[in-house]
Formats: sequence, C-alpha cells, structure tokens
Amino acid sequence: MALFGWGHKTEMVTPEDALPGRAQVMPVPERHFVLGTPLRPPFPDGSETAMFALGCFWGAERKFWELPGVITTAVGYAAGFTPNPSYEEVCGGRTGHTEAVLVVFDPAKVSYETLLRTFWESHDPTQGMRQGNDVGTQYRSGIYTYGDDQKRLAAASRDMYQEKLREAGHGEITTEILEAPEFYYAEDYHQQYLAKNPAGYCGLGGTGVSCPIGLTT
Repeated sequence: MALFGWGHKTEMVTPEDALPGRAQVMPVPERHFVLGTPLRPPFPDGSETAMFALGCFWGAERKFWELPGVITTAVGYAAGFTPNPSYEEVCGGRTGHTEAVLVVFDPAKVSYETLLRTFWESHDPTQGMRQGNDVGTQYRSGIYTYGDDQKRLAAASRDMYQEKLREAGHGEITTEILEAPEFYYAEDYHQQYLAKNPAGYCGLGGTGVSCPIGLTT
C-alpha cells in the first residue's frame, strides 16, 4: 500500500496537531462483496462485534471474512483523533488512526477466542508502528474491545501469546488493547479489496508461532 508520509511516520500525532476531519460519513456499498451481508448496522439479532488492527487492512480483512461464522467485515480507521478521515490523511500520519477491521460474527458458530487466535497468528505483534515493510502509526497492532468479556479474553490471549513468543525468541508485544473507539469506514474501493483484486498487495506475515487461546477451553 502506498505511504503518504509527513516526516514522522512512527510518531503519534497529538490531538492538537491532528487534522480537523469532517462531518460527512464515508459512503460504502450496502453489501459485502463476498458474503452479501450488510456492511453497516443494523446487524442480525444475536450477533456480536469485534475490532482489530494488524497492519494493512486489505489482507487483514480477508483473514476474518474467510472464517465460518463471520457474518460481515469492513475496513476502516480507528483509535485516532480525526473524524471521518480519508485514506490519504490516515497515511499522512496526522489523524492518529490505525487501519482496522470491523468483524460481526455469530458467537454460536465462531468464538471470540477464535477471532483472537486469527488476529495473533496473522501478523507480528512485536513491531510497534509498523508491519513488515509497511511503516507508520496506521500499521500499529490493536485489539478494540466491546464489553468486559472481550477485554478479559484479549488480555489473557496477549499474555498467553507473549509467553509463546518469548519461548520462540521473539520480543515484547506492542499491541494496544483499548475499549472500542468509533469506527470510521474506509473508502468503498478498500472494502473487500483482495476479493475485487486477487493479485493485490498483502504485506501481512505472522511469526509462525501458534496462539493457544481457545484450544483447551
């Protein structure tokens, strides 16, 4: 993915220096390109929502829509300061957002633990403000939780995975775990990008270390 740097790609912008953004909501397609389900609420009764950031959202989104039990996914921007930012603004480093994936799932068919395991194993969570060759605050790792149960499971999974990473010689996890912030949808061409562009860029790469969460519960 292209980078539009402002000279401080790995330094978080302050709220005072962040771009002002806009009130207009980003238009997106009504339906998921692969699953045919709604991209925006309302979502089906009984469904739950999760949000993750694990590098370039093109490849990250595909990791989740391929899971049985996932109802819909969307890509967007989260955990920053600028309302309704554009892709170019996020890549410029002056919004504070990270590239995120919204995941709506049926907990009777796929557990939150499975989503967490997919998250951890699909990227390297020890790299700080980057993911592979993608450098910048918009590529930082994050889990954004809805409710106390998700918060508890996210923290437990981090601790489990940290132990496994240390055993394999990796460094410390830099993933932020925060209460879910507002999710700003990305432009329509980013939604399900790799389904529309099968030869498109995907820079995600895991550590090769398995995450044990949910495997013994």
